[in-house]
Amino acid sequence: MHLVSDLIEKYIDQHSSAEDKVLSELSRETHLKVQMPQMLSGHIQGQFLEMFSGLIQPTRVLEIGTFTGYSAICLAKGLTDTGMLYTIDINEELQPMVEKYIGKAELTEKVKLLTGDARIIIPELKETFDLVFIDADKTNYSLYFDLIIDKVRLGGYIIADNVLWSGKVIEEKKDKDTLAIDAYNKKVQGDNRVENFILPLRDGLNIARKVK
Repeated sequence: MHLVSDLIEKYIDQHSSAEDKVLSELSRETHLKVQMPQMLSGHIQGQFLEMFSGLIQPTRVLEIGTFTGYSAICLAKGLTDTGMLYTIDINEELQPMVEKYIGKAELTEKVKLLTGDARIIIPELKETFDLVFIDADKTNYSLYFDLIIDKVRLGGYIIADNVLWSGKVIEEKKDKDTLAIDAYNKKVQGDNRVENFILPLRDGLNIARKVK
């Protein structure tokens, strides 16, 4: 199920600022060399993440799910001069590609790559985050929320990707991943520590702001 028609997506792309050269190169290499390249944030969602990060100018950002580094680069562009983005991924095979493009984007000093199981790494982090981006294994979305909510400052944001899951969240019969995403959306909606809304951009972004 496409949330937006191909023609509308083409129109949006044509009437948005051009994709950064480094990000365009990264997207191309991802599609040529990496399995499931659709996991990439891509041009328009990347523009949103970059603009959102630039708007709040975070000092500390946590990304759960690096993949090939596209969204990390976008989010890191909005950091303050002393800011740092921590990005976690369990797949160490992609790290050389991530490092290459973070270097090309001149963000090496602002991005810290953490390889391993996010469920283990997150509790060890001592930072307080202004912004968290969740884009990893769907079955652990709710757990990631529980692990990071107390590490997010008051007024900080948690953005979760793929929360509409190609429209499957409204189907009666749901597979394991769809059930997990639906549970995450319900969990966030019912948590009085945050206010939230779902933005139907690409595959859906659940944007939550910590208010308590």
